[in-house]
Amino acid sequence: MDIIETAAGLKQFCTELEEQPFVTVDLEFMREHTYYAKLCLIQIGSPARCAVIDPLAEGMDLQPFFDLMTNPGVVKVFHSGRQDIEIIFNLSHRVPAPLFDTQVAGMATGFGEAISYENLVNHILHIKLDKSNRLSDWSKRPLNPAQLEYALADVTHLVHVYEFLRGKLDSLGRSEWIKEEMGILSNPKTYETAPDEAWLKIKHRSHNARFLTLLRELAAWREARAQRKNTPRHSFIKDDALLAICALCPQTKEELLQIRNLRRDIAEGRLGDEIIEVLNQFNKISPDNYVCPPQTKDWQDKNSPLFELLKLLLKIVSQEHGIVSRLLASDDDLREFCAGNDENNAVLNGWRHEIFGRQAEALRAGKLALRYNPDTRDIVFENIAS
Repeated sequence: MDIIETAAGLKQFCTELEEQPFVTVDLEFMREHTYYAKLCLIQIGSPARCAVIDPLAEGMDLQPFFDLMTNPGVVKVFHSGRQDIEIIFNLSHRVPAPLFDTQVAGMATGFGEAISYENLVNHILHIKLDKSNRLSDWSKRPLNPAQLEYALADVTHLVHVYEFLRGKLDSLGRSEWIKEEMGILSNPKTYETAPDEAWLKIKHRSHNARFLTLLRELAAWREARAQRKNTPRHSFIKDDALLAICALCPQTKEELLQIRNLRRDIAEGRLGDEIIEVLNQFNKISPDNYVCPPQTKDWQDKNSPLFELLKLLLKIVSQEHGIVSRLLASDDDLREFCAGNDENNAVLNGWRHEIFGRQAEALRAGKLALRYNPDTRDIVFENIAS
């Protein structure tokens, strides 16, 4: 087992890896009790050497690792790497580049929406991984041999998975198909959680502008506090409590205490004062500056038939090409297309237009029909003469 526990050892290892065309990367971390994840273990693999790095070792300096992550001559390979990349970004203020995500590559090569590393290794390499140590406490020392073996397997097999998927993308001519998704992972903004945008991640059913604006303000307050205190956002006030406050709009702490979803100690204490202050500031916002609600039911009624047909067409085309449908078009892309907002619509550009957009345009123009074939039990397309 190759374990690196000194700064000198890490520096030498990273120098060796600078000569490799790619490295595979995986991190073990803990984030149950903090806002920002605590890095506990780094695994790096390459065709030449694989090793486990202990970032918690006394005197460890991770700068050589961060430098390797931005070395333009070495591709950094992750599997479902968003959380790992976020940790590297938060610690070094840099996003690994160039990078490659094997889960994203699987989306364009017939492996489905979000295939796990375990299933990908099993499918491609016919190796069954032991995942019994998946829920280990990686912050404890010493780590036992089984934990280290589990951790190292996350990068050793990834070397061969990457080589397989890279070759398959090239042979199918689909490298361009995943470029946008890889671009999202490479963008620092992906890992910057702006408090003013935190409300967008909260599930709700309201279309009321006042409700949504108050939700934005309260969620921003909670997010900023969670970041400042490095504590999970839901540890002191949960989403259902925020939604209840938005619905009832309490103006005093006495009214705040009537909200059953909100813990009493929160309502009575300093946080209760802060919530009331957020409400006071919200009351000063002009309705002209309220959040713009989602599209109305009138739009849905008007465009629903075309939207549903486009969804069906998208599903069929995606299955034909062995590609996850969202790589072709999002629901928002389809809604904009239904409304005739074609400028900068992904559906009408590049490879997406070639395999889906042309048919979508024909469907919208009434020149393409979808019909069920009872003999083959398939949906077939038929061009309609104008």
